[in-house]
Formats: sequence, C-alpha cells, structure tokens
Amino acid sequence: MTTSKPQYLSLHVLETFAAALPVRDENGQPKAFVYGGAERTAISAQARRRAERTHSRHRANQGEGPLASYSSGRRTREWALFTRDALVKNHDWDPDQAIYAAKAALEGLGLKFGEKESTSLLTKVLIYAPEDSGDRIANHLNTHADAFNTWLTEYTAAKAEAAAKDEAKKNARKNARKKTTADADEPAETAAKDSKEEEVKIPPLPKELRTGMLTAFAPRDAIDITVFGRFLAEVAELRTVDGAAQHSWAFTIAPAEHIDDFYAAADDAKLERRLSALDFLDAADNAGAGMTGYQSLISGTFYRHAALDRHKLRVNLRTSGMTEDEAETAAQAAEAEFIQAFVDAVPRAKANSTASTGTLPNLVLAHEGARPYFYAAAFQSHIDETSDGPAALAGAKRLLDHHRLITTKRTDATPGRILTYDLDIQELIDQLTADGTLPASEATTLEELTA
Repeated sequence: MTTSKPQYLSLHVLETFAAALPVRDENGQPKAFVYGGAERTAISAQARRRAERTHSRHRANQGEGPLASYSSGRRTREWALFTRDALVKNHDWDPDQAIYAAKAALEGLGLKFGEKESTSLLTKVLIYAPEDSGDRIANHLNTHADAFNTWLTEYTAAKAEAAAKDEAKKNARKNARKKTTADADEPAETAAKDSKEEEVKIPPLPKELRTGMLTAFAPRDAIDITVFGRFLAEVAELRTVDGAAQHSWAFTIAPAEHIDDFYAAADDAKLERRLSALDFLDAADNAGAGMTGYQSLISGTFYRHAALDRHKLRVNLRTSGMTEDEAETAAQAAEAEFIQAFVDAVPRAKANSTASTGTLPNLVLAHEGARPYFYAAAFQSHIDETSDGPAALAGAKRLLDHHRLITTKRTDATPGRILTYDLDIQELIDQLTADGTLPASEATTLEELTA
C-alpha cells in the first residue's frame, strides 16, 4: 500500500527533567552511556515505547483521541486467567473447571507455563494481543464445548500418563539410593537423564478449535500492535508483527548530572509517641527516623527521536484484515495518536515523588522524508552551559541549524513543522521567523504537526 505523503515521518524532541528518575537500571541507578567523550544520562527506547503504548491505550479506553473507536493490545502472561474470568462471568463455568480448561487450551496451542506454584498459571513469555483475546477464546471454547471436552479428555489422559511415569522414576531413584555402594558408579549422565520429568505429549487441538484461538490472538483492529510490533516465536501461526515505529534512546545534550539524594522517612507511630511523651526519656526512646536511604536523581535536557513508516503501517493494517479504505482511515488516526503520545507520554518511574510526568517538551520538530532522519550527530559535541548558555535554548539553536543543513542538502527531507512550550525558544522562533531563516513552519497545536 502507498500514501500520497512521503514514506517516513521523523519526530525530534528536546525535553528537560529536573531532579527526576524516569527510568533506572537493575541497581536503581540512572542509565547512562558515553557519547562524544562525555557521559550522558539516558532513557531507554523500550521505556519510551511502553510509556507511549500505554498512554495511547489509556486514552483509547477512556474514549479519547483518534484511536477511541479501535481496540488496544495488552502485553501480559495472564491470558489463562483472563480466559477463566470470561468463562466464569459470561458462560457460568465453574472457576476450577474454567482455569483448568483455559490453561489446557493454551498449552494445546503450543504455549508453555511457569513451573513454580506462583507462575503455574502464567505463560512463560509475555503475549502481546488484543485486550479482548481472553473473551474471544472463552466464547470459542464455550461455543465448541463438545469438541473441546472430547479433546480435554485426551489432554487429561496424557497428563496423567506423564505424571505416572514421573512417579515411577521417582520411586526408582529412591530404590537406587538404597542399593549397595557399588551402584554409586552409575554414570552421572544416566542419573541426570532419569531425573528429568516426563515431557507431556499434548494431543493437537482440533483444527476448528485451533483456528478460533489463533484468530483471537490475531492483531485485528488493535492498532498499537501494528505500530509497535510484536515478537512471538512459540506459536508458528501467530505472526510476528514488524512494527511501523522506530525509537531511539534519549540522551542528555549536556554531560550527565546525577545526585544521590539522602532521605529520612518518619515513622508516624514513633513520632506521635515522641510528641506526647511526658519526660525526656520517653522522647529519646522514640527519636530518629523510621528508615533512611539514598535515591539517585537526574537533571538535564534530553534529545530523542522516533520515526513512523507509513507504508509499513498500512501493510500491517491490511494484513490484520482491514480493507484498503479501513486501513487508510486507521493509519491516519494511528499517526495522529503516535505524535500525541510521543510528545505527551513520560515513563512513570518515581512519578509521584518527582512529578516528572508533568513535563512538556521544550521543542518538537516533525518532518517527512523518503527515509527516517536521526539527528543525534547534532549533539555529539555536547552543550557546555558555561559558554553556550542554558542547554534547552542552545540545543534548540543547534537542532534547528542541523535541520536547516539537512533540508538544504537532501531533496527527500521536507522542512516540516515545529512546536514549542518554552518561552526562550518561542522568542528564538519569533526571531528566526522575522529574519526569514526559520527552517520549518511553526505549529501552535499538536494537531498541526500532522498537517
């Protein structure tokens, strides 16, 4: 499929965080890497993508935004639980029967479950599928209950046979330990082999049942799956979707600035006893904080980039079953929402203690081309605030100069549109507009960025 617009929409943002921690590593520390000889604080692409995906899903589920009339995807390991809930609520199944049937059906499809008690009802991998997939699977199992119950009998028998073989192996190992010391010379390889649990040979699902479950997991009109893509190797027929969106890691355009903030949390009960103490000994017994610790926080102006492949988006939508007209309408809605989420969504780590989700970008640049354009090279030489001034303003000047250079030398890159929520940068834009050197047209709303 083609569109009259250039194939790629490129988005660039400068945004500033102060004393925040939108994302952290496994040790609770800010993510960082060295670029241009200086350490830069970073926000990973996966953190940005999740923030944007969930932001758009929430808006759609609230009936807001361009995707309000479409379904959304959910990435989870809990599809057996969702299917159980639908069987119980919508079809009056017994809860125990429902969870057994739901797990069995998913295993019949080729999915595996956790081996611990806490994960036994969770698939081993996350499955990104439309939110109503559990309801659809439940409807399908209930509609074809006779065929499913026949298969379920075979499944139960296979499970029982495997359990019996496992029990026999356990008994054999117990007996072996009681033998003479000579038996201890048994090869380790054989002992290890015998210790493995018997693999259950699950009977294949009847074609009609399997087809219905595969259809339930298909992307259908869950637009976010076609935008962000999904990888699922466990079931061959469940197509891996190569998403239409690309995201870069965000990084600070000036050297990283981290602080380790010491905090002391009060114990309310101790504090109340201290305040009502009748002598100094009682007060002393209840002195001190309830707990203390450190948290790392970052400050800085970040550059980040994303690109949307309009051709790939339309192909994905057609592949999911839409007509050409439906795909075109959905693609336009998806693009508008993609820009909105790119600008407004923020990873939520420490959101309540830093108010980081209230951040608005200093500058947004949207333009088009026959290929995506990533302007990280503009900031390989970092901003030095002692000589260049505030990072956001200096970064805006450099980003616009870089864009002017690209559009002068590349005929496949359009000037595009810019939007700012920064007073200093607004003055810069007004000045460049008056001089006739603004390399893009100014937008005053998010909607105008897609004009």
